[in-house]
Amino acid sequence: MVDPTVLRTDLAAESEQLDALVAALPEPGWQRPTPAPGWTVAHQIAHLAWTDHVAHLAATDPDAFYASVTSAPDPARLVEDGAESFLAPPAALLARWRAGRAALAAALAAAPSGEKLPWYGTRMSPASMTTARLMETWAHGEDVADALGVRRTPSGRLRHVAYLGFRTLGHGFAAHGRPVPTAPVRVELTAPDGDGWAFGPADAADRVTGPALDFCLLVTQRRHRDDLALVATGPVADEWLDVAQAFAGPPGGKRAAATGGVTR
Repeated sequence: MVDPTVLRTDLAAESEQLDALVAALPEPGWQRPTPAPGWTVAHQIAHLAWTDHVAHLAATDPDAFYASVTSAPDPARLVEDGAESFLAPPAALLARWRAGRAALAAALAAAPSGEKLPWYGTRMSPASMTTARLMETWAHGEDVADALGVRRTPSGRLRHVAYLGFRTLGHGFAAHGRPVPTAPVRVELTAPDGDGWAFGPADAADRVTGPALDFCLLVTQRRHRDDLALVATGPVADEWLDVAQAFAGPPGGKRAAATGGVTR
């Protein structure tokens, strides 16, 4: 089990890396379109700020969290409306995101480790919530980097994203209306520093192998499997690469091979 303090430190580092990418952007840069249809760089940061806000509610006031869900005018547009509601001029939006993620970090640090926090369609421990926030921050950071034409250097923090992607195998199948497989899958990845990361039983017949970055891009639906150097062995592993989804909620829109939009 990963030390929750390490998780929170890595989440902060991931957020700071993205913060540095947008902090000096002139106003036109915030309006650049990203791979998510209809979303600018500002929408991506507003989405993270809004999600940090509702995660803070989940950690500190579950009743308020549930109220924010049940009072939504259109549940199907919860994500879109959340991002829109947090849009602001760049300086104000950046300040809102910074304050919100600091408040969330404090709330997650104070939450008892055994507590289960409410979330969309599930409940999560503080450590799992921290991992999910890191995953989202990294994934939406990829969208921003794509919009700005920036190639980010992958870090060891991807291990958290890869682990979450592995743990959500069943969710990916269920979200797409497919039976959750019972056969185990072994995942063997090459880390950014050349080390090896492995998840799942060593004797599993079904396997996914390849670069850790590519696996993380797949499970966050930031790239199509045909554009990645991942190898699936066995029917369950092969089907998984079509439905993998590390985030909660209904199936994402996915990105088409080589071109196209990406899920929010």
